[in-house]
Amino acid sequence: MANYSPLSPYYTTGQSFGYLDIANFRPIPAAVDDILFTIVNPYENRPDLLAYDLYQSSQLWWVFALRNPSVIQDPVFDMKAGVKIFLPKLSSLKTTLGL
Repeated sequence: MANYSPLSPYYTTGQSFGYLDIANFRPIPAAVDDILFTIVNPYENRPDLLAYDLYQSSQLWWVFALRNPSVIQDPVFDMKAGVKIFLPKLSSLKTTLGL
């Protein structure tokens, strides 16, 4: 296993000969208390800003793409104003990611 922070999308991805193995992303499951959010202009193409405002860590930018795979294929350029996505609560992320 690579030595990545639990905040990294690569945390559970293996390492071979000093290189990352095939990406093994952790699932971000749906929860009944997820919030339906409409992306607004300040967060367009800036998942890092939204992650910082919600979770006090810009490193969790990748969570939005993994929680909303049918809406966000590109975690930066699919973050367009007007798009609706589900946001997991910080307490759910702490449990899911072991933070």
